[in-house]
Amino acid sequence: MFVVKYRKFEVRGFEGMNLYLRSMNIPETKLPRVVIVGGGFGGLRLASSLKKIQVQVVLIDRNNYHTFQPLLYQVASSGLEPDSIAFPIRKIFRNQINFEFRMTEVQEIISEKKTVLTSIGELKYDYLVIATGSQTGYFGLKNVEEKSMPMKTIPQALDLRSLILQNFEKAMLTKDVNESEKLLNFVVVGGGPTGVELAGALAEMKLHVLPADYPGLDSDRMNIHLLEAGTRLLPALSEVSSDSTLEFLSGLGVKVLLNTAVQDYDGELVKTNTNNDLISATVIWAAGVEGAMVKGIDGDVPLRNKRLTVDEFNRVKGYENVFAIGDVASQTNDERFTKGHPMVAQVAMQQGSLLAKNIKNILLQKPLKAFRYKDLGSMATIGRNKAVVELPFMKMQGILAWFVWMFVHLMALVGWRNRAVTLVNWMWSYFNYDRGVRLIIRPFKK
Repeated sequence: MFVVKYRKFEVRGFEGMNLYLRSMNIPETKLPRVVIVGGGFGGLRLASSLKKIQVQVVLIDRNNYHTFQPLLYQVASSGLEPDSIAFPIRKIFRNQINFEFRMTEVQEIISEKKTVLTSIGELKYDYLVIATGSQTGYFGLKNVEEKSMPMKTIPQALDLRSLILQNFEKAMLTKDVNESEKLLNFVVVGGGPTGVELAGALAEMKLHVLPADYPGLDSDRMNIHLLEAGTRLLPALSEVSSDSTLEFLSGLGVKVLLNTAVQDYDGELVKTNTNNDLISATVIWAAGVEGAMVKGIDGDVPLRNKRLTVDEFNRVKGYENVFAIGDVASQTNDERFTKGHPMVAQVAMQQGSLLAKNIKNILLQKPLKAFRYKDLGSMATIGRNKAVVELPFMKMQGILAWFVWMFVHLMALVGWRNRAVTLVNWMWSYFNYDRGVRLIIRPFKK
């Protein structure tokens, strides 16, 4: 029996531990090293859950902040500043003594050498967890990928905000009716929560912002089209919620086109499967996501959404010490989710919590516990006093659902400052019918 000390931790009896030389300036230790790739919901939950376990936790991410993605659409629609939905990773783990963070981008995983290759150097690991989340999926539509606007990151949301406001400014200057129509037509593709919420936010800009800021523009000429390839909006929710959402959006003036799939987009003309083509300078793509893959991990990857196949313990198929959680992982052993769990934050967080316990079980040579997702509910907001909420014990629509949506999202934000700033912005917008962050900080060019 031997004892290895790392800061305030002691490891007793772990045999075969490697003493790594400094790599990326990571402190030397004989503790097993858990490397987490990705600072999203799953990665943060896993890292914090490993706080009292005798391991060295190294989290790497291309950004030094965590993004609260459910509110990205409010940044894009001038409702919130980006720092309201972002929080520094180092600040989150300021008091966790077994934690290290490096801002870098992963280039490749060399699994046979237990090494992560990054843009700032190599990093050895004992256990690797891929928590890279998802990225926008375009279903092979190359022109759409090049010409449309995604909204998965804060920079993308800021680009979209600038483009929307630039369109308004350009429409003020042009006398060409066709050009004006193109600038003021907004096409949102995808009838999931992101598409529904963004379409509702744009409709409120049309109703309240455009007449006040651009009195020279006829606000009736601004059109918001929401395209959904399926038969109803919010397909993950009940038909009652879908019908309410359609009613809410139609009441706001959004033109909802169901059973309508985009086939091509050249920057001006949106071609659809129904031949109901649309003229628009701005197509916002919220129709699909796929796993953000990491080069070098050769687990079975379903062609549909590029997710790593994992077992019931979130271990990547074909690997003993490589795990995946969240959107990038596809776990199909649950009879309720034969195509993989939904790509939502709750799945990632629950998997992160359990994986921390299983890593401890591995170190103590105890049996692992299989993951079983507990669905806590789904919700979406459509606009002022309008939302749909489905909890395990009840369903609601309208103003009560709207207040529930606000409370849940407010409390889910990281940091009391972010909660306070967001609440103040929401209250200001509610009483003044205003979206106060209409700033073109960096003009966007395609």
